[in-house]
Amino acid sequence: MSEILVLVEHVDGEVKKVTLELLTLAKSLGSPSAVWAGPGLSDAATAKLTEYGADKVYNASAREIVDYVVAPKAELLAQLVSSAAPAAVLVAATAEGKEIAGRLAVKTDSGVITDAVGLGDGFVADQSIFGGGVNVKSKVAKGTPIVAVRPNSTAPVAAAGAGAVEEVAVALSDAARAAKVVDRVKQEKGARPELTEAAIVVSGGRGVGSAENFSVIEGLADALGAAVGASRAATDAGWYPHQFQVGQTGKTVSPQLYVAAGISGAIQHRAGMQTAKTIVAINKDPEAPIFELADYGVVGDLHQVVPQLTEEVNKRK
Repeated sequence: MSEILVLVEHVDGEVKKVTLELLTLAKSLGSPSAVWAGPGLSDAATAKLTEYGADKVYNASAREIVDYVVAPKAELLAQLVSSAAPAAVLVAATAEGKEIAGRLAVKTDSGVITDAVGLGDGFVADQSIFGGGVNVKSKVAKGTPIVAVRPNSTAPVAAAGAGAVEEVAVALSDAARAAKVVDRVKQEKGARPELTEAAIVVSGGRGVGSAENFSVIEGLADALGAAVGASRAATDAGWYPHQFQVGQTGKTVSPQLYVAAGISGAIQHRAGMQTAKTIVAINKDPEAPIFELADYGVVGDLHQVVPQLTEEVNKRK
C-alpha cells in the first residue's frame, strides 16, 4: 500500500485527537506513517499512534525543530517527501498546520488543499469554499498531494498498525532558523474541551445580550460536555474572549453537534461551522438565516429555551 505521511499534533507528549482522525483517514487510503516533530515521543505516544493505524513512526527528536517557528517542520516533511516518496501528506487544518502545508507545497513544488472536510479515492478532497457558499471536490494536479484536514471531519477508529519507529535526523537551513521561539507561556486549560477539537460546541451570539448572560451558554455547554463558542458580534461587543470566535475570521469548527443560540446566521459565521454534522438553532426571529442551515430549529427566547434544555440534559445524566 502507498505510504501516507501524517504530521502528529502533540502537546507535552500527548497525541491530540485530530492526529487520530488523520491516521484513520490515511488508513482508508493507504499505509499511514506518523511524523513526530520534536522531542517527547514516549512509549505511550507510540502505542497510541500504532493503535490508530500507524505502520511507521518517524521520530525527529531534535530540540531545534520546536525552537523555531513553523519552518523546521516544513523542512522535515520536505526531507521525508524526498526520501520516502509518499502518496500524500496529511496535516491538521489548524493555523500552524495550514502554514506548514503551504511552505511544504512550495518546497516540494506540489499542490495543496486546505480546510478539507473529506478525502476519497485518488485523494479527491471535499471542500467548502467562498465563505461556505459553495461545496466542491478538489484534487491536487501537481506533485505530492498535501492536504490540511479540518478537525472532527473524520471519526477516529482504532485499527492497529505495525508501529515501527524510525529515527530521523533533519538538517535545518539558516532560513528555517530566522524566527526563534524566545518564550513560552502555558495557558491554564479549563474543564471544557478545546474549541476546534470538541465533538459538541454551544455558541452564543448577539441575542445573548451581555457578557453576564453568557453563563446561560456555558451552563448548557457544561451539561453537554461541550466547548463554548461565540459569534463575531458577541466577541466584538466584549461579551466573550476573541479566541472563542467561530467564523470566517475566527475558528473553524466541524463538530458532531453545533448549537447556535441567539445567532442570526450571517455568512461570516456560517463559514466557520456549517460542516457540523448536526446543527441546532435557537432564535426568536423565525426569519433568521441560521434556520436555513439548521437540522433542528427552535423559535423562541434563548433565555427561556436554553435553561430548560440544560435542565432536561442534566436530568438524563
